[in-house]
Amino acid sequence: MRFDNRLLDEIRARLNLSDIVGRRVTWDRRKTQPGKGDFWACCPFHQEKSPSFHVDDRRGRYKCFGCGASGDHFRFLTDTEGLSFPEAVERLAGQAGVALPAPDPQAARRERKRASLAEVCEMAARFFQMDFAGPRGEVARAYAARRNLSPATLQEFRVGFAPESRDALKRHLTAQGVDEAAMVEAGLVIKPDDGRPSYDRFRGRLMIPIHDERGRVVAFGGRTLDPNGQPKYLNSPETPLFHKGVMLFNVHRAREPAFKAGQAVVVEGYLDAIALWQAGLKHVVATLGTAFTEDQIIRLWKLAPEPVVCFDGDAAGVAAAHRAIDRIFPVLRSGCSFQFCFLPDGQDPDDLIRARGLAGFLEEVRRAQPLSEAVWEREVSVASLDTPERKAALEKRFEDLIATIRDERVRRRYQLDIRFRLSNLFFERARRSGAAAGAAARPAALARVSAPEGPMFGTERLVCGLCVRYPDLLDRHIERIAALGFADELHARFRDELCRVATDLDATSVADFFESLDERFYQILSEVMAAKPESNGSPPARAGFSDLLQRFPLLRNDPPEDFVEAVFLHFLDGLELRALERELQQELGGEDDVDEEAWNRIRGLSQDLARRREECAREEAALAEWAKKLRSPQGVGATAPDSLVSAS
Repeated sequence: MRFDNRLLDEIRARLNLSDIVGRRVTWDRRKTQPGKGDFWACCPFHQEKSPSFHVDDRRGRYKCFGCGASGDHFRFLTDTEGLSFPEAVERLAGQAGVALPAPDPQAARRERKRASLAEVCEMAARFFQMDFAGPRGEVARAYAARRNLSPATLQEFRVGFAPESRDALKRHLTAQGVDEAAMVEAGLVIKPDDGRPSYDRFRGRLMIPIHDERGRVVAFGGRTLDPNGQPKYLNSPETPLFHKGVMLFNVHRAREPAFKAGQAVVVEGYLDAIALWQAGLKHVVATLGTAFTEDQIIRLWKLAPEPVVCFDGDAAGVAAAHRAIDRIFPVLRSGCSFQFCFLPDGQDPDDLIRARGLAGFLEEVRRAQPLSEAVWEREVSVASLDTPERKAALEKRFEDLIATIRDERVRRRYQLDIRFRLSNLFFERARRSGAAAGAAARPAALARVSAPEGPMFGTERLVCGLCVRYPDLLDRHIERIAALGFADELHARFRDELCRVATDLDATSVADFFESLDERFYQILSEVMAAKPESNGSPPARAGFSDLLQRFPLLRNDPPEDFVEAVFLHFLDGLELRALERELQQELGGEDDVDEEAWNRIRGLSQDLARRREECAREEAALAEWAKKLRSPQGVGATAPDSLVSAS
């Protein structure tokens, strides 16, 4: 439905945006000035330590100066509660006391038709529930008991039973005054083309109602109770109410819990979703057995910025993940991605909960791979790199996939990340091949470099490592990074090569380019990216970057990227501060007879140095406080250095 701008303006005028936003944030008392309609809070869209989210009641707009989120009354509801725009307008109109106009005649007819079909589906749901509880439902109740579904869960999900009868539902709906055409259009009855009588679509199946985002029954999923029955699962067909490629099972229940948890879990089947919901995981949805579609991906991002997709760990589950990756890549955007959790082979979520409980399932979820890791493993695990042509083929597969990403910023980040990874991969394979043949495989790159004397060695190495781990930091701050005066020659050369990778590789393949890199480039790249198990034998939080995790333990907690960027910029401040100190020492170490120009220069440097020292001290204190909040209750990352600037 299209809404007139005057109607939307009237709703905005009657409602203070601060009242709507204030239900989800706590206003900062120091910065907020209610009398001026000026409100500040920590952003509800990303984690931050200080308020950068601003609401202007006079203009009816909000903006976060940290993540860039902005909008009005309606946008806030669509982004925080997953409502569609018409749903947001309807809700706020009710709060404002503004009457919505009647829809146009055609839209009204369509809505009446959908409402009529929804009523038919509701009648069918009640019929299936009644049969589940009656004498004919004994086999269905026995199956539900074997699945450990409690009476409360059966009632919540309105689980039913379709009797093994040709027209039991049809006769029931006919008695309720529903005509055959409506039953067919709702997907409940099949009418053969050869003139034979119509018959029930679902027979002898456990019935699961499928709801839309408003909680209306719009379709059904039926699980056969015959051990030899096929298909095992049967969904309603496409109808005016039900579109498989758009809908998600359980989304109307999961929406609010997902916002509160900041996470959504996606499984393949509705019975898996029900089992997880019963176990206490309320932010779970299922894809109804269909392949991911762009509509479903966008709907999932309304629930959480990085939903976790859980697949079985068998070949079918891996194949499903690979199909999902290809669907996701084109619509990737800043701040939105997916994680992939592969369950132990042969187990689905229901099996895992029975064996290890919800804690065991959540343990697997915590091991989920980021999308970037999943696609890297997919391509590299089957790649042969024994010839230049095969290396080029691997790079071409990555290039083709990354080229499908429409968001320029995300595409750029993937390009940089893959370049670094491929450079290291090609070098490591070449080194192993040379070692196996008895050749001297770049001996300078094999030795691990110990930390030399110098207070900024650790900070310089961290800057190098973070540029590789977070390529967008390199991309956004490349001019400042290129101008840094590194004390360590190896770090300076590595920095130079990083900047060259980021700026000069558009027309050059990694397969050719990596051969031209300074061998010392690999001393740090291999150290930063090499994956080693943690001390307890478990894999690191992210594949690779083991030395970086040792130097910056809080990264094991996967902190928000605005925190990582704040620390990164603080490291740059520290290096620039040390360069300023060296410059002042050189000035002071000059001739004893200092003229007025030299004295003014020394005084200016001294004042600038004092100011920068104060700023760095304040930043470090604020970052240390932020880091405390990010550490887990178990103390992961508790070994993070007290001094972020002088980490070594």
